[in-house]
Amino acid sequence: MTALQPARQEPAGDGPPGAAGRTVRRVPFPVVDEITRHCLTDEEPETVHIEVHLPGRPDPDRLRAAFREALCRHPRILMRQAPHRWWRRRYAWELTGVPDVDPVVFPPPGPDALERARERALTDCPPLDASPPVRLEVVDRGAGGGDGGNGGTVLLVTINHTALDGPACLRVLATAAQLYGGADNSPAPPPVRATGAAGTSGGAASAGGVPPEAPPLGGHRLERPVRIAADRGRRRATGSDSGNGNGNGMLIVELPVPARPPRTDGVAAFTVNDQLLVATCLMVARWNHLHGRPGGPVVVTMPVDDRPRGTDMPIGNGTRLVSVGFGPAERRDAALLTADPPDPAAVARLLRSTAARTRSLKAAPGSQLGFGAALLTAPVLPVGARGVLTRALRTAAAPLASTTLLSNIGRIPYPLDFGDAGRPTAVWFSAPARMPRGLTVTTVSVGGRVQLALRWSRALLDDEAGARLGSLFARSLAATSWRPGGGGPGPGEPGPGKPEAEEPGPGEPGDGEPEAGEPGPGEPEAGKPGPGKPGVAGGAP
Repeated sequence: MTALQPARQEPAGDGPPGAAGRTVRRVPFPVVDEITRHCLTDEEPETVHIEVHLPGRPDPDRLRAAFREALCRHPRILMRQAPHRWWRRRYAWELTGVPDVDPVVFPPPGPDALERARERALTDCPPLDASPPVRLEVVDRGAGGGDGGNGGTVLLVTINHTALDGPACLRVLATAAQLYGGADNSPAPPPVRATGAAGTSGGAASAGGVPPEAPPLGGHRLERPVRIAADRGRRRATGSDSGNGNGNGMLIVELPVPARPPRTDGVAAFTVNDQLLVATCLMVARWNHLHGRPGGPVVVTMPVDDRPRGTDMPIGNGTRLVSVGFGPAERRDAALLTADPPDPAAVARLLRSTAARTRSLKAAPGSQLGFGAALLTAPVLPVGARGVLTRALRTAAAPLASTTLLSNIGRIPYPLDFGDAGRPTAVWFSAPARMPRGLTVTTVSVGGRVQLALRWSRALLDDEAGARLGSLFARSLAATSWRPGGGGPGPGEPGPGKPEAEEPGPGEPGDGEPEAGEPGPGEPEAGKPGPGKPGVAGGAP
């Protein structure tokens, strides 16, 4: 925190009536929180990062007061870990009613202020012993400074993922926007879509019906998923990472939304979320092929978030994780899918089978981490013993962990209207990238563009390798784009035409539900200026 204005210890306002008089109460750790708490390491901080780019500059005092009152209106975010001993049966959160510290800080402006703030989001995790476990940095990019020369302000939020996830914090930020700007920031209603499988359409990623060999449910068999090939040969030591392989690196980039075929009887053949899943699978398969790795089943973990988005949204870690497996059928097309560019017909088959898997996964009920995690966190043994057991099982099960995690936030459901500071021109999320996966892909849609954050463990990739992997993802996503009359776009080329609006998708690790597509109600209009050139955070500028 030496580069930041120190957080003020005194209150920044009184919050809503009665907030200061709330008594501190204890809430036992839910399953997800306890599992995460057991597996914390200093080498790979468990942070979620959100950055919201605004065209204007908010008033510091008004923003500080609005964010504090928003925290008080969502009291579940005002949590700190209660003191504990190893022999106790449960960890517990203490809900404090008002913040212990002011989480809003204003780092010194400068040409590298945003880059440094991104680095802190990956390395400096808000502590659990003071509420809230969240930090909001207000980065002034100057009249024409910053990366890309867009000016304005970036609200960069860093979250301790042990306590809550990205969509929950975004709900609090939407309340702060409403308190600051005075405009209604209610979530847009999700579009109503027809159900069922779509009929046949032409094109590169043609919208055929579900093939008979598609599995009735998503998921994967109990076989060892392929790992992403490590590439650290071009590492350059930096001030934040002296070559020891600790921490995360991150790539921030903006991509066009891939086109999709028209709906048949109101039903989409596949969703943008399906295209993102296929692009992730292609990226891994092509990356490993380029690195001489043998093929194998690619398994992508996908968070699903069923929470409402209103002011009554439950705050915490509220998503459940499901696995989308790409197995034997995809391996038969391995040579076609790893070609440069991938074969359009093989991509079309992969899109159809993926759509069948995700439809069944989203419809199937399930708990957040499954029955095993619930059993592991049952308050039978002391938390110290359960922690040792959890870490041992995590190490033993590491070979069966999924290949990577894709968190598609989709369209932001709130306007995030900050009045005189404007509405967002870009929004990025990123999720922790801990080994053994070592890579997470997080996407958001703003103004008809896909905002991609690729985050990796430094034990797996260096910054140059991460940038090449991001470029490979962009080309893989373009390969899923539909072209009328057949044939796919060339490498890195966006599909023609306008993508149609999308129905809700699965969400983040935590993260939201709506899917990438055209701007929804209350979303910034397409064509507004974006943040400029991509950047790598946590590494060499």
